[in-house]
Amino acid sequence: MNSIEIRELTRRYGATRAVDHLTFDVLPGRVTGFLGPNGAGKSTTMRLLLGLDRPTSGTATVGGQRFTTFTEPLRRVGALLDPQAIHGGRTGRDHLRLLAATNRIPASRVEEVLERSGIAPAADRRVGKYSLGMRQRLGIAAALLGDPGVLLLDEPANGLDPEGIVWIRRLLRALAAEGRTVLVSSHLMSETAAFADHLVVLGRGRLLADTSMEEFIDARSTPRVRLRTADPVSLRAALARDGFELVGAEGGRWVVEGIRAERLGALAAAEGIPLLELSDERASLEQAYLDLTADQSPFAAAP
Repeated sequence: MNSIEIRELTRRYGATRAVDHLTFDVLPGRVTGFLGPNGAGKSTTMRLLLGLDRPTSGTATVGGQRFTTFTEPLRRVGALLDPQAIHGGRTGRDHLRLLAATNRIPASRVEEVLERSGIAPAADRRVGKYSLGMRQRLGIAAALLGDPGVLLLDEPANGLDPEGIVWIRRLLRALAAEGRTVLVSSHLMSETAAFADHLVVLGRGRLLADTSMEEFIDARSTPRVRLRTADPVSLRAALARDGFELVGAEGGRWVVEGIRAERLGALAAAEGIPLLELSDERASLEQAYLDLTADQSPFAAAP
């Protein structure tokens, strides 16, 4: 009912294909990170889903329906695309009241989302006087207003202070835990790694990846472990018999390429070699993302 379905979605602007035969689903109960370089087609896809632009071909639906067919759209889909688009002459509270009235949402809900978004203390100030972070909070409050089952958020952490960043992480995960569909576009890899369960990655309008966070990183990581041991001589000999090399690292630690911690731990235990520390080292989301999209950005700077 709340899933997002993208099917062979294409949008051309003259000779340019901003979105090129995209097909993927965004499912309830998890936070999906929507990634890609500038110009990859993320914003265009969101606009097509919200009926702000028309596809050249293909479909973008929510629960099998086009967004433009919903009579009370804010009750189905909440979106934050451009916090600067809010009328600067209205107060934050009046902005939300207007949205509520047009979607037959009770006025009491305005106060609830003002509190949940942390913008209540500034609710009676004109939006034109808001900082970027305050506009972000108001935009998120508007997205939550209709208690929708689907949320589309474009760079929701932009302009937030450290407390706000922690808040948005917790909010996104809480919304997904309630069974909602949450799609978040972001260029901040560290933040995406902190809240996303699943990733959809675009490049030049095409789908590059549609997979879990763990699978995405593991597919672009070479197995490697970091360890400390009281008997490196015995461990080096035991590893060498299996074709692995113990290499010194900083802080009295050692690293071994091409092996997982589980296997190395079992090998050390079988030989009676004490391990004081043992952990797998994986690529970060940023490293894995850059590996995948290295040749996909039309705006990459020269080395």
